Amino acid sequence: MYPLVSELAADGIPVAVSCRVLKLARQPYYRWLAVPVTRSEVVEAYRANALFDAHRDDPEFGHRLLADEARDAGEAMADRTAWRITSTNGWWSAFGKKRGKNGKKPGPAVHDDLCAVVDEDGRTRHVFAADAPNQLWLVDITEHKTTEGKLYACAIKDAFSGRIVGYSIDSRMKSRLAVQALENAVQMRGDVAGCIAHSDRGSQFRSRKFLRALARHRMVGSMGRVGSSGDNAAMESFFALLQKNVLDRRSWTTREQLRIAIVTWIERTYHRRRRQARLGRLTPVEFETIMTKDVALAA
Repeated sequence: MYPLVSELAADGIPVAVSCRVLKLARQPYYRWLAVPVTRSEVVEAYRANALFDAHRDDPEFGHRLLADEARDAGEAMADRTAWRITSTNGWWSAFGKKRGKNGKKPGPAVHDDLCAVVDEDGRTRHVFAADAPNQLWLVDITEHKTTEGKLYACAIKDAFSGRIVGYSIDSRMKSRLAVQALENAVQMRGDVAGCIAHSDRGSQFRSRKFLRALARHRMVGSMGRVGSSGDNAAMESFFALLQKNVLDRRSWTTREQLRIAIVTWIERTYHRRRRQARLGRLTPVEFETIMTKDVALAA
């Protein structure tokens, strides 16, 4: 109501009259007039900005995890304060209780589906094939529970040889899980400009951090449809093998035990011992070694 009092005063109506009619005390009005925006309101605005940025990057996070992210960004606050701000603005976790008729809708794709082709009969199918390394990468995330809690793994597969060129394992499914996997892959493969990175519409792959990483390495993003595992079937087949050969073989007590088992299986078994029919009964490492050598000789 204080801005209204100021407007009326500008029109010639005394402040005393306006405050009496509006049932306001004059002293608080004059304090507000001296400092229209209080320090506490500025602090609240910065906290809200930090929480909003964290929520936009990781929509699955509840108010406690958002408070952790805000504190990491330099905006300290109690969990209760984070709950008040997020609930007031409607920044709910994607895994929380559904609100409204259908709850939270899946996020829109931020890239076109570059792996989809249309047959002569009009049906759409996906082609996950490449003629050389670093032309098409497939990205996805899987999870598995341990006694300590869930462990998440993001892996990147080169469609040319089936080799896992980068991966990241963490106890939290944040956008940096996908970003770290991408950075590891780029570090291993070198120049990847123009390479297509195909994923589903998970929030980690739609986050600003992941999009900036793609742009930084001059890569091209691609996304499948919502809830269609066939749109990333080649990556799903790798995770099915991981599930059968590692995740479901036993119960896991600690995250570290499972992490070591995943890394060992990828690096020792999948890359160097598991022969694939589509590669001419070669392992991914053998196939890449032979094919890249042939290309070098032909050049």
